[in-house]
Amino acid sequence: MKKQTKSESKCSENQNLPAQCGLPSVPDRQLDQNLDPGREFLIRYIEKKWVNNTILHYYFFSSPSSWRASDNQKQAVRNAFKEWKQLGIGLQFAEVNKAEDAEIRIGFQRGGSWSYVGRDAIDLVNNVNDRTMNFGWDLTTSYGKDTALHEIGHALGFPHEHQNPNAGIIWNVDEVNRVFSGPPNNWDEAKIYHNILRKVSSAEVDGSSWDKNSIMHYQFAAGLIKSPSTYQNKALIPQSGLSDVDKSEIKKFYPDNSQKQLVELKPFLSKIVKLSAGQQIDYVIKPLMSRKYNMQSFGSMDTVMVLFEDDNGTPVYLEGDDDSGTNTNSKIEYRLISGRSYYLRMRLYYSTGSGQGGVMLW
Repeated sequence: MKKQTKSESKCSENQNLPAQCGLPSVPDRQLDQNLDPGREFLIRYIEKKWVNNTILHYYFFSSPSSWRASDNQKQAVRNAFKEWKQLGIGLQFAEVNKAEDAEIRIGFQRGGSWSYVGRDAIDLVNNVNDRTMNFGWDLTTSYGKDTALHEIGHALGFPHEHQNPNAGIIWNVDEVNRVFSGPPNNWDEAKIYHNILRKVSSAEVDGSSWDKNSIMHYQFAAGLIKSPSTYQNKALIPQSGLSDVDKSEIKKFYPDNSQKQLVELKPFLSKIVKLSAGQQIDYVIKPLMSRKYNMQSFGSMDTVMVLFEDDNGTPVYLEGDDDSGTNTNSKIEYRLISGRSYYLRMRLYYSTGSGQGGVMLW
């Protein structure tokens, strides 16, 4: 992933690179085979991202003992969450004491570092006793600090940057397989393909150019890359820390709009929704009567809709629906209590025509 100290960098030039993040292999989300390519593009671009203004809760496993970490290792992860947050993003992070309260569940088993990407942590990992993130080496070094930032980047929904199809990388496949099948990674060819040789969908990067200094990029020894030819005789060692592109990309998906006045969604009064792909709109609901309510989008839109309850200023997740790639609309049915406040957040994947639709509470 990232550059270490000058002495460690010199070691990298001598081909002795550290272990790298190995993402779990997960199935692609199934979409209609006849889906319009432009529509599929936008769904893939956004599908693993969280709705903005979500609080992501993280938990450190204390058992089994092989998953347990010392206080300084856990503090390194806390510091990495803080560094992402200090960019001024709309997401919040909170440490919790119970695994069942966390979207991100962290272990420290030696040997490999990895994370599920974005919403895969809740969509694919249903057992609260399973990890959604793991750290396999010391996080108090310069490289360890970048490892923590890297894995959290995955948890926020970002793929490996060296798999960006716009990078134009041509690999020395035999050499990549030889190097990564040996120590310190010891990966089989399927894992090497999944984490290095495979190009992510162009939708996942939305045309962004290659950022070789991204926190989401591996280090590569000289000779693993045929093109650009620079790296035939030179190691590719990204600069340490978050790159400028990392910072702009995270703010694009998760802008800080905490001071924005929310529009109130009232029963039987529809609201026009006019958004661009990836944009989000938030509503506040203040029910005057305790009963079961329906919340639904209308029009030819692909959206993800999530309902939260305000608990003394903290939004608590209640329910969600994702209608992307279907002919239905996102809909939530939930009992709301009089005198309480709720937030309905809706992010747009795709819309036909003018990008306009509607939402209603009844």
